[in-house]
Amino acid sequence: MSGVHATGVVKRFGDRTILDGFSLDIAPGEFVALLGASGSGKTTFLRILAGLEDHDGGTVDAPGQRTVVFQEPRLVAAKRVRDNVLLGQRPTAQHRKAASAALAEVALAGQERAWPTTLSGGEAQRVALARALVRRPDLLLLDEPFAALDALTRIRMQALVADLVHEHRPAVLLVTHDVDEAILLADRVAVLQDGVVGVEVEVPFARPRRRGVAGFGDLRRRLLAELGVEETIGAA
Repeated sequence: MSGVHATGVVKRFGDRTILDGFSLDIAPGEFVALLGASGSGKTTFLRILAGLEDHDGGTVDAPGQRTVVFQEPRLVAAKRVRDNVLLGQRPTAQHRKAASAALAEVALAGQERAWPTTLSGGEAQRVALARALVRRPDLLLLDEPFAALDALTRIRMQALVADLVHEHRPAVLLVTHDVDEAILLADRVAVLQDGVVGVEVEVPFARPRRRGVAGFGDLRRRLLAELGVEETIGAA
């Protein structure tokens, strides 16, 4: 099993250089969160790792067995839930059994025959997660997968992903704008600044994690400062 090795990656869109010597490693089984301002190139790098974008310079070495969970579930409305989990795979008895097991892992046992239009947003995203995990990826790419969910569903999904990643142990890259989410889930947080990784921080807290643990607020403020945000609450 190999991890991710990206060195000196360059990506341009016309005259604009998005990634300019970007380098990042992710070890097998390691969970890395990538923070950055909107338009900084976070999703562009994820798409390069996924094989959905070419890069203009540098080298990228990533496992061949990789899957992506996007912000939208991207389910096919005309296919039932289990068939959505099996998209791109032959519907053999073995694959159907694996799909049912994956749905059980994301707390959707018994929903194999449901139609996507009957699912809540959180349930649809759990189907997308089952679809990614059923392939037993060496690299799991998460592109703001909880951004469209309500706050309570988002918390439940974060806990579910933490448990499933601990169980399956793929290398993981999470692209997110949510600093708390990065700290709660990742082993290491990288901040994308001016086309490169400006800061990398190891997350020192034991799992399972809580926002109230000593040092959480300090790390949160440090990362927000790297993003150019000063945390203020209330007014005098």
